[in-house]
Amino acid sequence: DAGLLGRITRRLINRLCWQGSGQAEALLARYSGVDFASTHSLDENVPQTRRKLGTLDSLRYETFELASRTFSDERLLAMLARWIREDRASFLISALEAPDASFPRIAAALEHYGEIELEEDDLSRAMRTGLRVSLLRRFFTEQLDFINHAKPHVRVEDFNALLDHLIAEVDSHGKLGGKSAGLFLAEKVIRTAAEDEPLLQEIKVPRTWYISSDGLLAFIRYNNLDDVYSRKYMSLEKIRRDYPHIVQVFKNSPFPPGLVAGLERALDDFGGVPLIVRSSSLLEDRSGSAFSGKYKSLFLANQGSREQRLEALTDAIAEVYASIFGPDPIEYRAERGLLDVHEEMGVMIQEVVGRRVGKYFFPSFSGVAFSLNEFRWSPRIRREDGLIRLVPGLGTRAVDRLGDDYPVLIAPGQSELRVNVTPDEVARYSPSKIDLIDLEANAFVTLEVRQVLRETGLDYPGLLQIVSLYDAGHLRRPSPVRVDVDRDDLVVTFEGLRTTTPFIRQVRLLLELLSEATGEPVDLEFASDGDSLFLLQCRPQSYSEQSQPASIPTDLPAEQVVFSARRFVSSGLLEGISHLVYIDGEAYAALETREQLQQVARAVGLLNARLPRRGFLLMGPGRWGSRGDIRLGVGVTYSDINNAAMLIEVARRKGDHLPDLSFGTHFFQDLVEAGIRYLPLYPDDEGAV
Repeated sequence: DAGLLGRITRRLINRLCWQGSGQAEALLARYSGVDFASTHSLDENVPQTRRKLGTLDSLRYETFELASRTFSDERLLAMLARWIREDRASFLISALEAPDASFPRIAAALEHYGEIELEEDDLSRAMRTGLRVSLLRRFFTEQLDFINHAKPHVRVEDFNALLDHLIAEVDSHGKLGGKSAGLFLAEKVIRTAAEDEPLLQEIKVPRTWYISSDGLLAFIRYNNLDDVYSRKYMSLEKIRRDYPHIVQVFKNSPFPPGLVAGLERALDDFGGVPLIVRSSSLLEDRSGSAFSGKYKSLFLANQGSREQRLEALTDAIAEVYASIFGPDPIEYRAERGLLDVHEEMGVMIQEVVGRRVGKYFFPSFSGVAFSLNEFRWSPRIRREDGLIRLVPGLGTRAVDRLGDDYPVLIAPGQSELRVNVTPDEVARYSPSKIDLIDLEANAFVTLEVRQVLRETGLDYPGLLQIVSLYDAGHLRRPSPVRVDVDRDDLVVTFEGLRTTTPFIRQVRLLLELLSEATGEPVDLEFASDGDSLFLLQCRPQSYSEQSQPASIPTDLPAEQVVFSARRFVSSGLLEGISHLVYIDGEAYAALETREQLQQVARAVGLLNARLPRRGFLLMGPGRWGSRGDIRLGVGVTYSDINNAAMLIEVARRKGDHLPDLSFGTHFFQDLVEAGIRYLPLYPDDEGAV
């Protein structure tokens, strides 16, 4: 192979020069015609004279003869062997960097790489890094931050597993998207760290299939829907009005045969396990643009015949695709100067973590965890102590704002500091509902925790770690032999999980490990099947810069105080406020129809579009932006409030219920990321104005 011999001769001359061989420099000078003793001309702002290169034929014998005198036989043979291996591996970089690098071509190149039995550790550091960077760029993103953080943790063979679970058109040139990238990197970081840390060895990632980002383009082209791309330039009100129609058009459109064939393979692999279809946009889960909750994630029971399961799966994917054209993500992109970017949407299809108990399928518990705790319930809690939102069952109730329930909040760095201290408070503000999948009804449902405990009893996975017994004003751990789910007053406290398992230490270790690996605070989603902890998502956490405490006047006349707050007050000063949009709580509660309640949210959205950006405050009752009963809080979305300087929620007690704080939800992350201040007011507190 004359070409190979020439390339190796050139490398050998360079290596001899690095060794300081004057004879090698003379050989190289004869080949290139350059006087290496005089290199000042390289810095001049004039073109260098082109010199005709000599032929390597005349230098080969001299080069090898000089090398044989400079290096031992063993070292020389080792260098030659490695260079030959690296030369054989260079075809993979060429395949990855080619303009026509479709996934089938990459799969063929990776297969050939495996056939020639190249070991990555046998390659030079430069070649290993080049391969990893090319693979990361091709599969995930051109973002240098991600590539720089990921390349120490991945290996070439890791990408074979992705290709084995990839759904794409034959000529696909897409990528896998932000959510896929975050989970892929997190899994590799954990795998490496688990070699020295037993707490990480049991952490798993659920089985996942991927649809490449240009699957959306193929779907749109196949159904002649190209006009949807221009809709992002319409007014927000028109986008909002047309979006439900777009969703239905997508859900009634067929999929290209290539994608259907891939989805059938995925369903055969999953079998009858419930699934979740998750967005993985190319813009998603970036630092500063996490798109938290902007795109759909949809649960599927995945029951019935193969045809029924395929129909349900394609229907869900179509709805996820349509969510890219909704008002919230379009407004979110416009704010960040991303509106003109041609966005593509990858999709992740994951098995739902959990177990079947009777007719239900659900995880023991789920939640979200954050590196930074933006609102602390105790002065002893530091920002770096983090935050966990924990719920029984599926994690939807941990990431969404809810009008009728509470998660359990834990600061992993100070887990002994409770939000609620007295047994009565713990019981009153414990999770009362659970999201799960009803396999018989083939549906996602929300039920009372007590009902599910009565139906499942001790078959509920990890039951004794999750509940406490509330008896005569006291809380205690239930006995495994004496618990009676029908009679006992069982309260979801996660006390056993907190005190008798390594869960808190696992989560804190994960937060620290992944934050260090990615170079920024992280936001994790997780679930447990009762035995193992599964990581579902890892992305940058949206966080605000710490503000300096403002000087508060002490001699302010009482008539000049509009409101006062003593709980969960963040530091800072807002100036230039010209308007206060105030919604009267009693008047809002008196509205009789859902349409009237929705009109209030629409009015807020119209004011949000017309008032000066960051020049007005929003103030009103309950939990704004919550999922479910909008009577308990104004039913706004991100695009209704994104221009406000601050959201002030008035949390009046109603019977036994006090509205829950938003921090840790997708809604709260939107506020933090957009720089919108958040303040809860408790008018029932003593001395509150």
